[in-house]
Amino acid sequence: MGEGEPRGGPERGLSGGPAGGGSPPADVVLPCLDEAEALPWVLDRIPPGWRAIVVDNGSTDGSAEIAARLGARVVAEPRRGFGAACHTGLRAAEEEFVCFCDCDGSLDPALLVPMVASVRSGAADLVVGRRRPTARGAWPPHARVGNAAVARMLRRRTGLRLGDIGPLRAARRAALLGLALTDRRSGYPLQMVVRAADAGWRISEVDVPYAPRSGRSKVTGTWRGTWTAVRDMRAVLRTPSEETR
Repeated sequence: MGEGEPRGGPERGLSGGPAGGGSPPADVVLPCLDEAEALPWVLDRIPPGWRAIVVDNGSTDGSAEIAARLGARVVAEPRRGFGAACHTGLRAAEEEFVCFCDCDGSLDPALLVPMVASVRSGAADLVVGRRRPTARGAWPPHARVGNAAVARMLRRRTGLRLGDIGPLRAARRAALLGLALTDRRSGYPLQMVVRAADAGWRISEVDVPYAPRSGRSKVTGTWRGTWTAVRDMRAVLRTPSEETR
């Protein structure tokens, strides 16, 4: 994907995303490891009035410099791990509402506007995007199988019926910090959902388009990466509910 190449979704100009319709400002946490190719498109999709927080997790391709040049706040997290990057971004956030989005061009940050609106209205405390592939190869079979297995385990553990443990999500910053998340690897997104469910949060799921990512995935692109993620998530699910807080 080249700089400025369209990926679908609402049209927008260089100055910001589609009209927010009165949406409150939010911080968007973007964990980043060598995403120089996708960053221009992702940052151009951040809704107007919102702030992108790019958490550089040890990139060697100039991702941090590109993000800074494009106006994002760049925070360094030297400890490798998806959860480490996400939590550093959460701690760096300042707005009442905080969102999370992958930084590889597979998900459109503009889709976060109605998700934040749902949290603001009180309809939900946490909104998670259920990925719907838009092209063949966007979501490898082994990654889908692993995700489905984790979703079944989540249902048994909490009774929560989610179809995806997706990375696109929105919630209130203070509430997220109150969950005291500890996982710093691939289990972070699941631990967020588990602890939220244990705390009685209203958790909703919305369908979101899922496009082929730019570059090679560090997790779901290989069987080994998928297995590592599933292993991390199983560890989260094995934790008794009384120990999640």
